[in-house]
Amino acid sequence: MASKNRSTARLRRHTRVRKHVVGTPNRPRLNVFRSTTEIYAQVIDDEKGHTLVTASSVEDEFRKKAKKMKKTEQAKLVGQAVADRAKSKGITAVVFDRGGFRYIGRVKALADGARENGLKF
Repeated sequence: MASKNRSTARLRRHTRVRKHVVGTPNRPRLNVFRSTTEIYAQVIDDEKGHTLVTASSVEDEFRKKAKKMKKTEQAKLVGQAVADRAKSKGITAVVFDRGGFRYIGRVKALADGARENGLKF
């Protein structure tokens, strides 16, 4: 059956990808969620079900920096922040989970920002 709208199609893609992408304690999962205005990133250990690190464009420190920035530039800042926070917790390698979104635009900018600051995936 064909999906009714874009959001259900994205959820179907996401569940299909999540069958294969699993975060372990050695290599947790970097999950990305993109809304129309904001972007969120989490580093998750799926075996314990714990979120280890988070960063998002909603946080106060990003709001002040990102007043005049484009959304892709904000996403890059969030990627850099999540990489810095993960490195401070001793996480150097992750599995990238794009959440059913296409790997372009803000999702790609977040991934590039995380790679620039030392996360490997």
